[in-house]
Amino acid sequence: MSTQYTTRHAIHPADSKSYDTTKLREAFLIEDLFLQDEVRMVYTLYDRLIVGGAQPAAGPLQLETIPTLRSENFLDRRELGIINIGAASTVTVDGKVISLQNKEALYIGKGVKEVIFHPADSGKTQFYFNSAPAHHAYPTKKVSLEEAETVELGSLENSNHRIIRKVLINSVVETCQLQMGLTELQPGSVWNTMPAHTHDRRMEAYLYFDLPEDQVVSHFMGEPQETRHLFVKNTQAVISPPWSIHSGAGTASYSFIWGMAGENLDYNDMDKVAPTDLK
Repeated sequence: MSTQYTTRHAIHPADSKSYDTTKLREAFLIEDLFLQDEVRMVYTLYDRLIVGGAQPAAGPLQLETIPTLRSENFLDRRELGIINIGAASTVTVDGKVISLQNKEALYIGKGVKEVIFHPADSGKTQFYFNSAPAHHAYPTKKVSLEEAETVELGSLENSNHRIIRKVLINSVVETCQLQMGLTELQPGSVWNTMPAHTHDRRMEAYLYFDLPEDQVVSHFMGEPQETRHLFVKNTQAVISPPWSIHSGAGTASYSFIWGMAGENLDYNDMDKVAPTDLK
């Protein structure tokens, strides 16, 4: 089969405090999201977000429904956000071919019957996607980097000079609850999302990419007064519960995609935690 999926259950913060390294990684780290000629996904019980990756090479790959959804088509009751992290390629949505350059995004609304990922003419093709339950059908829309809401934050002095590109948020495209964007750490900077924050109204997922294969990111998670860390490699993802901070520092500069689902569409809805208050 070209589609593989697993399920991750929600974890109570009190339980996570007792996890050793192996159990922490099993619960929150997605290590094998991209495999050639497969669509791979993790169905999480955090706001029922699906985290997925497609890597077509020998031929096209169709986004198929999975037994857990109990639906004829994947998007019968869901919306989908795709960001291309590989070579320029195309996605077919109900017969319409849409080209996506590296880091361009595509929103696909509830009710679409067919989504097909195509291999690039040259180079590795990798499509990253998030999907959340949807109550309304909004139209499919491609978002280029020029159309994204872009913010430059931080400084080299604090090792967190970064560019945030909000591609699939409510100021750019209409969605039910899904929001996605990408953050690019600039050369010499390694810290992301610092000061850290939580937001009980929604969960989040991070995909780290553009990271040299011999380098890693230390992703910090957990309650602000009870933090833990995960060492993450290129094109690996982290599931971040609503009660957890989500921050990281790499051994080299990198990019990451953030995706959110939950109670609201307010990007600035967060409970900030000062660095000196973390433990």
